[in-house]
Amino acid sequence: MSNHLTIVGGGVGGLVTALLHSQRTDDTITVIEKGSTMGGRLSFVKEGSYQIDGGPTIVLLPDMLLSILEEGGISRERLDLISCDPLYTLDFHDGTEVTKYKNLETQRQEIEKLFPGEGEGFLRFMKDMKWRFSLGQEHILSRSFVDKKQFFKPNNLRTLVKLKAFLRVKQMLKTYFKSEYLQDMYALQTLYIGGHPSGSPAIYSLVSYSEHEHGIWYLKGGYASLVPILTEELERRGVELRTDCEVSDVKTDEGRATEIKVNDRWEAVDQLVLNGDFPVMDELFQQKEQLSRSYTPSSGCLLLYMGLDQIYDQPSIHRFFMSKNFDKNMHEVFQSKVVPSDPSFYTFHPSIIDDTLAPEGEGVLYTLVPVPSGDHIDWENETEFVERILDELEARGYPDLRKHIQWMKVKTPNEAKREGLFDGGSFGIAPTLFQSGVFRPQLKPYPLENVFAVGASIHPGGGVPIVMQGAKLLADYLHNENYAILQQK
Repeated sequence: MSNHLTIVGGGVGGLVTALLHSQRTDDTITVIEKGSTMGGRLSFVKEGSYQIDGGPTIVLLPDMLLSILEEGGISRERLDLISCDPLYTLDFHDGTEVTKYKNLETQRQEIEKLFPGEGEGFLRFMKDMKWRFSLGQEHILSRSFVDKKQFFKPNNLRTLVKLKAFLRVKQMLKTYFKSEYLQDMYALQTLYIGGHPSGSPAIYSLVSYSEHEHGIWYLKGGYASLVPILTEELERRGVELRTDCEVSDVKTDEGRATEIKVNDRWEAVDQLVLNGDFPVMDELFQQKEQLSRSYTPSSGCLLLYMGLDQIYDQPSIHRFFMSKNFDKNMHEVFQSKVVPSDPSFYTFHPSIIDDTLAPEGEGVLYTLVPVPSGDHIDWENETEFVERILDELEARGYPDLRKHIQWMKVKTPNEAKREGLFDGGSFGIAPTLFQSGVFRPQLKPYPLENVFAVGASIHPGGGVPIVMQGAKLLADYLHNENYAILQQK
């Protein structure tokens, strides 16, 4: 017996769900995407001969990413991953520059050189995080919590205590580092998934641990180069990929979704997977099921994409520039929700190691500034803020940058919200305590028998490999559920 699986949203979660499901079954599969291309946040910004990632840039957890692709039938050799070592540099406002390395002894020496006496705390942090990572992977990342009672079993609750989930990232780091610079250096990674360093549960400190343990990588051609690898394989298998198709409504009957409205035409569905942003996808049901709860969005991003007539010399393609007062900066982004008075920002300059992104001898540069989500700031009129960022870039790392810019594009949270991201946040719902694990939307988010979900706002969370892990959890669930149905017939 063959079913038809319809996936609404062609982001990485939807594509990897289709990949894994098509590897295991003979179900017909259709992926419907409202945009003109597949990939969702994994996309390119292009201008003439220049090309740069539009969204994610830092490749983490390479073994997770590669093993999931292998399970879906794509060999590791198809991805040209390049190790970044040094991982990145952090430039503090007083001129202090810290380099982050994969090797623990090299990192300890760097820390001791700049912050005498702090090296032991770093090694203790890595030792503690090693077993916590193993626990977190086994009890949280590798499990879905469709049956919420499974989460609250005594063994799981003991795991949460061991993971210090009751602490916040910045709070926990104070037990390892005296220097606020080091606390910020190992807390800022919560921003990778749009979380407040002082508000995200301590379990998210495993991201900074993972940078050393698993490394930071770069996919040749850009992270979005993963998309054609996925789509070519799906098309080879006969999966239907439809772009420029917007789903605007869902019909339900007796606890099942029966039809979806695609470009104003109704189409029947057997099984439905939603890969859009949550809780935005709730709007498809137009309160028919009274499904929504209140969620907190992740931070937004102001993004500057540039084509340059030269390549700057720096140790790594990744670089972080810290504000004078990081805690104040984060308070403005997450609590006050105002335009940051003294912003921190991140730059990505892949042309140092990849000559395929720009004309010979030229380069591309990406700058990300964490800013508040929401539409209360008219970013289109915040041109002065963009100029301040360019001033900072020129003063702190990229001399005479304006003279070398061939083109520049700016993307704001207002644009992200128009594209369908929840409240303009770039990373789905925020990774707060009560929006993590069992408290996050699950792969069966609604009381509807045949409706499922995947993506950055669905457990286990955001970041490309973690979203892929969510797709694996969903594919496993679908396979087991379909097998059980067949056994009953």
